[in-house]
Amino acid sequence: MTRRKRKRSTKKRQQHEYPGWVWMLFGLGVGLSVALAIFMKDRGPGAAVREPLPVPASLASAIDYNDESATASAEEPPERRFDFYNMLPNFEVIIPEQEPDVSRDREPKAIERPGIYVLQAGSFTQYVDADRRRAQLALQGIESRIQRVTIDDKTYHRVRIGPTRDLDELNALRSRLRQAKIDVLRIRLGD
Repeated sequence: MTRRKRKRSTKKRQQHEYPGWVWMLFGLGVGLSVALAIFMKDRGPGAAVREPLPVPASLASAIDYNDESATASAEEPPERRFDFYNMLPNFEVIIPEQEPDVSRDREPKAIERPGIYVLQAGSFTQYVDADRRRAQLALQGIESRIQRVTIDDKTYHRVRIGPTRDLDELNALRSRLRQAKIDVLRIRLGD
């Protein structure tokens, strides 16, 4: 008799359980009804009245709103979001009156005029060539750097040594470069 009761109780449980596809359809229905409610809420008359997005200052003069609020805002000076409008007029850029003293370094005479000097070991249009020259200098034990410069829409890669103030070091570098048969420009930047 106990067997029959067990069979009956499992049959009752199976009758109350729903298959998985019914639960899937129920979840899908709830999700779609929530999506429909949100869609209908956004389509209401309150959603149509929105404030216009801010227009960049460069386009503001080109747009004609034909609106009273636009003319009222045009009379008031716009609030500036950035500080550089106020900061930039206060900065002064000093441009040197003289160009740096540049000359080919072909003479074996020692430099005696004190100052800050840079040696330029080449200027190349291709970075690979500049890197090759830098490697040649590294084999000589000379530390250099590559400076990228754009002049008249052309890019040049300058291989530069220095800057240095020490005249003994500068003259030693010049003699080592001369022995390696590398032509350089001597640039005096200033005192």
